[in-house]
Amino acid sequence: MSILAERLTGFTDVDQEELAREFETRLVESSTLAFRVAYGVLRQREDAEDVAQEAFTKAHRSFRHLRDRTRFRAWLVRMTWRLALDRQRAERRRLARDIAHASETPADAAPQDGPAARFRAGELWRAIDALPDKYRVVVVLANMEGHGIDDVATLLGVPPGTVKSRLFHARRRLKELLR
Repeated sequence: MSILAERLTGFTDVDQEELAREFETRLVESSTLAFRVAYGVLRQREDAEDVAQEAFTKAHRSFRHLRDRTRFRAWLVRMTWRLALDRQRAERRRLARDIAHASETPADAAPQDGPAARFRAGELWRAIDALPDKYRVVVVLANMEGHGIDDVATLLGVPPGTVKSRLFHARRRLKELLR
């Protein structure tokens, strides 16, 4: 690498290698978390894998600009969450467009009868989907993924009291929606 190129990038080959090793280490520590966050929003394995992969790609491109690398997990969670929400919104818009353009749609068959537990799980996820984003993310991270209040606060970059408040309001809203 020429001296001019080093000055332009600000990193030597040694710095680049060290940065790549650090990124890989942090990614290994956080890879399943990114998938679970995406899956919590999308509940489609393939879509969640795509979103997690997209988040990893964006994280790799921007990693050297991350000021506090100890907050990598929180940064990756927020990025994954936003990407998953964007994917979900795009899918909803596509479905609405498809429905509007369909000249005549056949009546849907009655939903498949399944075990009661499966039915309740579906109702629960529909209720969670109806929550505002700020409530949904804390419910998914705290209740579905099992993270503690402090962990959720760290991952989202908000105070623990905010997480508690959002959980309280989300649970109250879910109770109303599930009646």
